[in-house]
Amino acid sequence: MPLLAVLCAALALLALGCSGEEGGDETPGPVAAQGGSGDDEATVGHIPGIVDAVAPSIVAVLVSGPQGQGEGSGVIWSEDGVVVTNDHVVSGAEEVVVALASGERLPATVEASDPTTDLAVLRVERDGLPPAEFSEELPDVGELAVAMGNPLGFENTVTAGIVSGLHRSIPSGGQTPALVDLIQTDAAISPGNSGGALVGADGAVMGINVAYIPPVQRAVAIGFAIPSPTVVDVVTQLLEEGEVSHAFLGVRPAPLTPQLAEEFGIDAEAGVVVLNVVESSGAEKAGLRPGDVLVSADGEPLRTVEDLFETLRDRDPGDRIELEVLRDGERQTIEVELTDRPEQ
Repeated sequence: MPLLAVLCAALALLALGCSGEEGGDETPGPVAAQGGSGDDEATVGHIPGIVDAVAPSIVAVLVSGPQGQGEGSGVIWSEDGVVVTNDHVVSGAEEVVVALASGERLPATVEASDPTTDLAVLRVERDGLPPAEFSEELPDVGELAVAMGNPLGFENTVTAGIVSGLHRSIPSGGQTPALVDLIQTDAAISPGNSGGALVGADGAVMGINVAYIPPVQRAVAIGFAIPSPTVVDVVTQLLEEGEVSHAFLGVRPAPLTPQLAEEFGIDAEAGVVVLNVVESSGAEKAGLRPGDVLVSADGEPLRTVEDLFETLRDRDPGDRIELEVLRDGERQTIEVELTDRPEQ
């Protein structure tokens, strides 16, 4: 599938849960909206109870299309047939099937998706499904984390670990939609886990599993999930509006490398280089130019492209952002009015 193939190729250090020949992945679902650190007495011995409560809400997502077949995971969002998964699991699919925990398989349609956050909403024609609930808050580092999904086609698989970190970003170099502000976990995540649930000790879904760094890169149990507050916001917009509103600056960014510094004559060690500016965007109207280096946004340093994407994720179209820009060896402040991201 086009987007999935691009993601898997561009993020060479990452396996986004692609399972099967060249197919897709899975997604997580909702759970008790408590969040936080969970039960202080929660231990490995509590995991069977967590699994019993949440497993009926976890599904496998089976896809087929021009580039073959694939498998991912998903989470039941509502009893009337809405399922949440990753966009890269179903992007380009000609046929999507949802396999329930009972083994029953139901044809599904992609109702809406958002490549920027890598989330998608599926619908099956079935009432009375058991929905999960999403936590309303971020978990604590060190909290129990249980990953549930369909790795490598092994349906109803459970692995466990802890929350290893928060606010993580996956480098993209500005070439693909950046995955930012993620939960990091050491619970084993494998190809096919994408779209499945990362569940806390209280039985609440804390995030949607989305990616991992494979051992070939000398990584040991480094996986990532989209936090549930982000999932709730995005899915709500997809169901109500059919799309998600994202603040758009209007530049093609790139990390500052020695090569770019030499090409543009930049005297700086960190920042985000503007490679080009989108016509009629807020950036063009404010006077940003190719070769500008974005050093900070509203006083917060911009050391990487992901810093910029994360800053924009916290803004809305119509907001104004104050950028510190390095141009021709001098620093200046440029205020930009953000617009809505155009359709891609």
